[in-house]
Amino acid sequence: MATSSSATLSKTVKQQYMELPQGDKVQAMYIWIDGTGEGLRCKTRTLDFEPKSIEDLPEWNFDGSSTSQSEGSNSDMYLMPAAMFRDPFRKDPNKLVLCDVLKYNRKPAETNLRITCKKIMEMVEDQIPWFGMEQEYTILGTDGHPFGWPSNGFPGPQGPYYCGVGADKAYGRDVVEAHYRACLYAGVDICGTNAEVMPAQWEFQVGPSEGINMGDHLWVARFILHRVCEDFGVVASFDPKPIPGNWNGAGCHTNFSTKEMREEGGLKAIEESIEKLGKRHSYHIRAYDPKGGLDNARRLTGHHETSNIHEFSAGVANRGASIRIPRMVGQEKKGYFEDRRPSANCDPYGVTEALIRTCLLSEEGDEPAEY
Repeated sequence: MATSSSATLSKTVKQQYMELPQGDKVQAMYIWIDGTGEGLRCKTRTLDFEPKSIEDLPEWNFDGSSTSQSEGSNSDMYLMPAAMFRDPFRKDPNKLVLCDVLKYNRKPAETNLRITCKKIMEMVEDQIPWFGMEQEYTILGTDGHPFGWPSNGFPGPQGPYYCGVGADKAYGRDVVEAHYRACLYAGVDICGTNAEVMPAQWEFQVGPSEGINMGDHLWVARFILHRVCEDFGVVASFDPKPIPGNWNGAGCHTNFSTKEMREEGGLKAIEESIEKLGKRHSYHIRAYDPKGGLDNARRLTGHHETSNIHEFSAGVANRGASIRIPRMVGQEKKGYFEDRRPSANCDPYGVTEALIRTCLLSEEGDEPAEY
């Protein structure tokens, strides 16, 4: 199994330095989404005080020509603090700071979908939209081979690995446990985790989160996962189909509800939303992965618990449908629905915004409306 060289550096030696007092200074790690729309970048600055809110944090800048976000001749980009979390790696009083990215003219960068998403969420905040996203990922060695798989072959066929227990079924649980605890420490709305259908594939769930918090918390959970994997010398992949053939892909199933859906008789509002989604399938497919649907085309084949990318479908307890209504929701006539189309590498801001636009703002057609 190929692991990174940095993972072999002594963590015991590092710990001696991490235990040194830092006086009254605070380290703030600024995090942002790069020009790919799926990669994350970070850098750290020293503050003379412990920030208590986003307003306490200074804006910063970076070289956008090195992150596929600008040209070298005009490369300064602005980092605008948007959400703050406790730092599980350096511990209190240090912070993780998720940032909006602005271009030289103070307009949002192309891959900064947060600003528009926040505006859309504010338009419907009286409906109290809740989201829960199920983030699947695959643990790989640094050579791109799934963690724990034989170097020149494949493990046994799928079946025993989902929620599996035992060294021959669960590959890489140490990463999962470390990530879970780090998210809890940071203040991320992580609500669960499990081993998935393909060996070395796992899932964690974030939510229920209201409005813009969904995107903020999922992006920070992803960042923490990348950092935990870095410490273990492995790689977390959000590729929606990391291994071709008879192996499950990786999605980011998105659960959605409003106050009306959660109250008595809410099934009517759920069914109305699903009807609207059915008329706007192609718009959602474009919004559900960073390549406008090309990544998801490898995953949404109609096999391996997925729907076909070209067809819209919905059903109670049907994991082969675009939209699943959980059986309990069908019985209680209220609750939420699950959109199973988003890919593992989707941008949660884009996904949640698309759901609000179609289901609550009743938009139609293949393009988002301007407000």
